[in-house]
Amino acid sequence: MKKIKAGIINVTGYAGVELARLLWQHPSVELVSITGRSAAGKKLSAVFPHLAAIGLTITAELEGNVDVAFSAMTHKASAEAIVPLAKKGVRVVDISADFRLKKVSQYAEWYDFEHPAPELLHTAVYGLPELHRSSIAAANIVANPGCYPTSAILALAPAVKAGVIDGDIVVDSKSGVSGAGRTLTIPTHFSEASDNVRAYGLGGHRHLPEIVQELDALSPSGHVSITFVPHVVPMTRGILSTCYASVKDGKLKGGKEELLQLYSEFYKNEPFTKVVTEPPETKHTLGSNLCLVYPLLSPQTGKLVVVSCIDNLVKGAAGQAVQNMNIMFGFLETAGLEALPLYP
Repeated sequence: MKKIKAGIINVTGYAGVELARLLWQHPSVELVSITGRSAAGKKLSAVFPHLAAIGLTITAELEGNVDVAFSAMTHKASAEAIVPLAKKGVRVVDISADFRLKKVSQYAEWYDFEHPAPELLHTAVYGLPELHRSSIAAANIVANPGCYPTSAILALAPAVKAGVIDGDIVVDSKSGVSGAGRTLTIPTHFSEASDNVRAYGLGGHRHLPEIVQELDALSPSGHVSITFVPHVVPMTRGILSTCYASVKDGKLKGGKEELLQLYSEFYKNEPFTKVVTEPPETKHTLGSNLCLVYPLLSPQTGKLVVVSCIDNLVKGAAGQAVQNMNIMFGFLETAGLEALPLYP
């Protein structure tokens, strides 16, 4: 089979370097160009010695022709890089937030910039395969979901779509420090993050409208209310989300067996989202593209409680981007993503 040619815009961030690792081992992809303006002119091995086998030089801009480009730029800069590629017919997977939201006004509200190509927002597809697989297959721009939204939406989608819970939902998420990116900041210094747990974004986290957008679309009423509280915990990778909601009167009378059946049926054909019967831990997904989902009914209150786990850099970023590319180009969806989780 002829390989497609891929390029990565901004290989020097955590999502970009994870993309390089995954694409290099993909059986149907040739990684031909990688960019990173601060490191332009350097061999990839000089910046990331563990990727010495790739042998590419980092450039300021994508070089040559590519069939697919992955943008791991920050918001706004990503859209500016993607627009000319889209006009040339290059298919794009955007790991930033720049094409996730459908309401153009939300970019000014949540990301503090005016979107440079609002006409593309309604043609871009939100890249959560479990919900939008058929649309992803035909898309030219796929907006890779955020890491927190991936864990929260997958935890709640079956219950929301079935209409078994009230629309008032609490999402409590814990993330490793890599979720903040590779740029140095005081809160991510070792002495600040080690032996510490910190809640943040309590006034409204940028991932909140993304979660609401997708769950609103699933809800029979068309509306959910989400209280989202993210935390940073002293580990490198991983997200664990615990979600809470009240069960509607008369729903889930079959108890835990009915709930497990609901979730198992929803995800029965999914290669990476798995319903488990014991509470998952972040180490259970480390380095893999898995999302593990554990639903239960609280024996004390009867509330729905759902725990989900992902690796924020794989299913929460680069791995899901490769999964989306596989769907876009008709490859086996699991291609290049078969690695089992790392342990310990």
